[in-house]
This record gives sequence, C-alpha cells and structure tokens, in this order.
Amino acid sequence: MKTLGNILWLVLGGLVIALIYYIVGLVMCITIIGIPFGVQLFKLGTYALWPFGYELADGPKEPGCVSVAMNLIWVLLGWWEIALIHLVFGLLLCITIVGIPWGKQHLKMAFGSIFPFGKQIKKCES
Repeated sequence: MKTLGNILWLVLGGLVIALIYYIVGLVMCITIIGIPFGVQLFKLGTYALWPFGYELADGPKEPGCVSVAMNLIWVLLGWWEIALIHLVFGLLLCITIVGIPWGKQHLKMAFGSIFPFGKQIKKCES
C-alpha cells in the first residue's frame, strides 16, 4: 500500500514539490552561507519524493544548540512559508475522504519543514 501511495503521490504532484525543493536548494548552495539551508532543502526534497512509509524524526543527540540556532534562523528568514503551504494543502486534501492519505503526508511535511535542522529521514515502524 505504501508503494501505491508513493507512486500516486509522485504522479499527482510529489515530483513537482521535490523538484522545487531541489532547485531552490541548488540556488541556496551558490553561497557558502546558504549551503546549510540548501542541504535542508535537499533533505526535504528527498522526503517529498517518497513520503509514505517514512518520517522526519530527530537525529541522534538532537535537538542540539546548533540545530536550535539554525532552526531559529530558518524561521526568521521566512522558510516557515514552506510549512504554511504544506499545512494549507494538507487541510484542503483532508476535506475529502479520498484525499486524507495525501493530506496526512502534507501535514507530516509541514511539521518537518518548520524546524528541519536536526531531523533525519527514517522508515516508519508501522
């Protein structure tokens, strides 16, 4: 079921989301200061490709001082808009019964994209 969900997700917009994350990540990596933000966007892009069966979870010994500071900078620079977009799409998709699984994935991505530093992609245990 996870494979079918991932394939439908990819065809119905997941590929576009991932490409946007990757392109913006490449642009951010042009400067040395932007590299940490670009890396986080690559992580979110990878998660956006195959969200069913995976989750963004805290890494080992996280959250640490550096990840908390970088998450604060992330939010202050306006990257919280990514989380807001995922939240809106998640709520819109959850209105319909058919869209609930995809809405849940957008909501997971919203929570993961508000504070991405210190997170890693893990397989779900269920």
